[in-house]
Amino acid sequence: MVLPDSEKIRFDLQIIGSTIEPESRVLDLGCGNGDLLAWLETHKGVQCTGIEQDKEKAAHCIARGLSVLQGDLSEEVEDYPTCSFDYVILSQTLQQVYEPAQLLKSLSRIGRKVIVSFPNFSHYTIRLKLLFAGCAPKNDQLPYSWYDTPNIRVITLKDFRKFSSDVGYTIVNEIAVNTNPANSKGNVVHLLTDLRATYGIFVIEKS
Repeated sequence: MVLPDSEKIRFDLQIIGSTIEPESRVLDLGCGNGDLLAWLETHKGVQCTGIEQDKEKAAHCIARGLSVLQGDLSEEVEDYPTCSFDYVILSQTLQQVYEPAQLLKSLSRIGRKVIVSFPNFSHYTIRLKLLFAGCAPKNDQLPYSWYDTPNIRVITLKDFRKFSSDVGYTIVNEIAVNTNPANSKGNVVHLLTDLRATYGIFVIEKS
């Protein structure tokens, strides 16, 4: 297996990895090139499975010796029995899902805990762009124009807290981070998280 340098994988993935207990059963949805899966297998002895829609990325994962399925994550998760995993990870994908409430319901069925991360649309740079420029904002975390973005919705940390409460999830852990999509460096934000965090990471479980 080709292993990633633990200090070179994305900072948000480092944080997610740190929340997972050793020797857990983990499903990573939208696992990309498999860096987090490889890190978890090596450093925490985790039993890992991934699902990736992109054929080239899925093939790359398999070439690395990782157990990864290629397919639509919303459909593939329905095939797993209840409580198949200790953790299900949905990293930087929620904003691209058509029916997030239904998907999270499925994930909480097959996993004891669900880890969700997404770009924070209430970051101060986005607020300022809307206020002063009056146009759809772009930044390192949301680099697309309104007409070519793969994101079908925008989410703030406050939105997700309310969503969790409304649909019956308990937030076990909330971590706000400041980083960018390709950066192995970053920091955890403790003050004014809604304004200063570029990403939110939530560990939730069904109430």
